Amino acid sequence: MRYGVWGRPFAFSQVLILPAFFLAVSGPAAAEDPASLKGEVVVTSTSTGTARLTHPGNVAKIPEREIDFVKADHYSELLNRAPGVYIHRNNGQESLVSIRSPVLSGGAGAGSFLYLEDGVPTRAAGFANVNALFESITETAGGIEIIRGPGSARYGSNAVHGLINVLSPEPEAGFSGVSDVWVGPHGLFHTTNTASTSWQDGEASHGLLGSLTFAEDDGFRAASGFGQQKAQLRYDYSKGADDIFFTLSSHNLNQETASFAEGPTAFRDVAVRKGNTSPEAFRDAWAVRAALHWTRELNENWSVNITPYARENRLRFALHFLPGGAIEETGHWSTGVQSSLIHETEGGHTIILGGDAEYTEGYLREDQEGPTVFSFVQGTHYDYTVDATVLAPYVHTIWALGERTELTAGVRLEHTIYEYDNRTATGVTGRFRRAADRRDTFTNVTPKLGIAHTFSEEITGFVNWKRAARAPQTTDLYRLQANQVAGEVESEKLDSLEVGARGTWGTLEYEAAAYYMKKKNFFFRDSDGFNVTDGRTKHYGVELDVFTPLIAGFDFGASASYAVHEYDFNRTVATSPLSNNIREGTDVDSAPRTLANARLGYVFWQGRARSELEWVHVGDYYTNPANSVRYAGHDIFNLRIEADVREDLSLYARVTNLADKRYAERADFGFGNERYFPGEDRALHVGASVRF
Repeated sequence: MRYGVWGRPFAFSQVLILPAFFLAVSGPAAAEDPASLKGEVVVTSTSTGTARLTHPGNVAKIPEREIDFVKADHYSELLNRAPGVYIHRNNGQESLVSIRSPVLSGGAGAGSFLYLEDGVPTRAAGFANVNALFESITETAGGIEIIRGPGSARYGSNAVHGLINVLSPEPEAGFSGVSDVWVGPHGLFHTTNTASTSWQDGEASHGLLGSLTFAEDDGFRAASGFGQQKAQLRYDYSKGADDIFFTLSSHNLNQETASFAEGPTAFRDVAVRKGNTSPEAFRDAWAVRAALHWTRELNENWSVNITPYARENRLRFALHFLPGGAIEETGHWSTGVQSSLIHETEGGHTIILGGDAEYTEGYLREDQEGPTVFSFVQGTHYDYTVDATVLAPYVHTIWALGERTELTAGVRLEHTIYEYDNRTATGVTGRFRRAADRRDTFTNVTPKLGIAHTFSEEITGFVNWKRAARAPQTTDLYRLQANQVAGEVESEKLDSLEVGARGTWGTLEYEAAAYYMKKKNFFFRDSDGFNVTDGRTKHYGVELDVFTPLIAGFDFGASASYAVHEYDFNRTVATSPLSNNIREGTDVDSAPRTLANARLGYVFWQGRARSELEWVHVGDYYTNPANSVRYAGHDIFNLRIEADVREDLSLYARVTNLADKRYAERADFGFGNERYFPGEDRALHVGASVRF
């Protein structure tokens, strides 16, 4: 197995931690209070901070203490606790995402969601990746905010179906540090380490925080292990009217990848579900990001935010899911700046005038070393570069219509320029078309309008209409198939209407929302494997997020959603069976109508311990466009417990898949076969946390 630059550290830890945990059963462990709706602030929509209770639209927040408690091996374990979010864990650290959408793949899966780090996209808009979430540093985050559906005028391309904003942790007062280590099945070893300090220098305040994460896993299935490393440095500075923080983040992944397990019962069959028909498959990914966030208060009514940033991403992997198993190498570097001028006027109004600019240089090369398989020919499939420029002015305003009512209105104009340079022979080879050098431009205008009314101190209602749009992914434009014509892809557009309420009822805290969305120019691949550039879909559903303390140390939290995602057009598939034709009104594949996550928590041992029983529900869904093949869904239970042995030492254990159920993390239908990424068996994880 290839573990990359770090090797396998601390192999003796598995011997030390297991007995240490069981010696501690007589000691208590620290419990964390759940997040409170009152007083909580969210920053994603405006960057200036908004009270979550009165936020004019849906927002879910996973606080730092919940991240620490869950100790996720994969970010899906954490993010799937939010309403309307369903992330398929494929193999290793890979994933496909659903936020108010079907589980999307390809260019749609890459470009329909915006992943942020402190409000800055982790990738350039036209160079997204379906697996980009594994580059985010969720393990040591200071919090995660999720907006379902289109974002505010602050965000453009890719903020279509949803946004995930991973917030870096702030340095703490004085000096502190924490080291977490846990082990699990099939050689899993995971450690997160954070150290923080702060100091005063005259009128200036300084803070410094660093974090390191290491994870290694031999894999639940054959030849499916990985090694992953993440690091982050944050420096804070404050003096007078200036507040600055700088972040530097990096990520490295070396993964052996297991392919789909094929067959109607593959996820139940032990020999098949743990096997791997593509032992040669791999994925190597590397990323580094830097950003400087500067805020200056010009006076009591005016302030300015300027955030320059730079990033680089590289990826090399085997296309094991396609005939021929070609190798793709892709990457980009980019630099840009986000800026906004904020004016707080008399009468409680806010006007934000902003502008974003970004320049990117990217590349893609795809080569098939093996023999020709059908139309997947031996040799170079693609070899091109793309230079991209994005310019986007916007305005976001909040108008106080009274003491209890606010109107939010905004608009963003985003202009994208792609300069494409083909570095191989122009024309068609096999199923692949290499376009001649060309220049493509896209201009999208996305208005936003919403109103929020505070009915009382306990409840706020909101209504929003938003348009979202995204320029095509560069792979959609230039990774063409033989039957495509260069330049036929248009910007995807989505219109969204949302109504909801957020508040408290006694000790119960809740957020409820209903939505209806229509999308056009949906780009996807049909059952014949050919790209469709003019698809239409509609999406509607309801979502609920609740938390309440109960009696005797118990508490309860849950999220649930019911959603319908339908095709809104007809398409005849040429060579597949007629049953695979797309018909208006049928469900989009990989779109479960019901999702739920419920947690029963219990604080005990004089408030120094916490346990949690979690129920994860995924409803049934179709796996092909014709709605003729269905996965029955699943219900999984997990148990977690954390206990403080001493002030500086906590011990931790969790059992995943308590009932040892056979289920699929992802069910799919392709090339005439039912195929699955099987879920893992019941497993025990144990670990320790040392604070200093």
